[in-house]
Amino acid sequence: MSISKKIIAQIIFITVLFLSCNSIKDSDKIRPYKIVDEALYKTIVSKDKEFFDAYNNCDLEKQASMYSNDIEFFHDKGGLMTSKKEIIDATEKYICGKVTRELVEGSIEVYPIKDYGAVQIGFHKFHNNQEPDAPSKPSKFVTIWHNENGIWKMTKVISLH
Repeated sequence: MSISKKIIAQIIFITVLFLSCNSIKDSDKIRPYKIVDEALYKTIVSKDKEFFDAYNNCDLEKQASMYSNDIEFFHDKGGLMTSKKEIIDATEKYICGKVTRELVEGSIEVYPIKDYGAVQIGFHKFHNNQEPDAPSKPSKFVTIWHNENGIWKMTKVISLH
């Protein structure tokens, strides 16, 4: 192969490589969230509000009733907790009267899980009630909800800060 043919081949190769790396098909683009199931979305948003109203008002009995007996609570800083009692005890000790949760409006996404329930993803902020001027940054959370005969329970919670 002559030098000019090699150079042309290299230019073509580099061009194809460049175009393949920089071209994103429409199907590969991340699209904004769209509600898949309006009734399910409203149910999960309502359950989120119900739980965090109890959280913000230290209604430990209500919170416990919304956790599955097989709860798995993953916290990026605190690790894994699998005891409902330990989660409720820690909430009473560290949260009640000290911390308030605020949902970031419009951040909730809900996806159905066939024959199980739903996954909820969103952002929220926690405010330290002892330091009302302290800034609070949004953090991501994921909740897996199980629907058993019309009763919704949280089975897994992932809290990221």
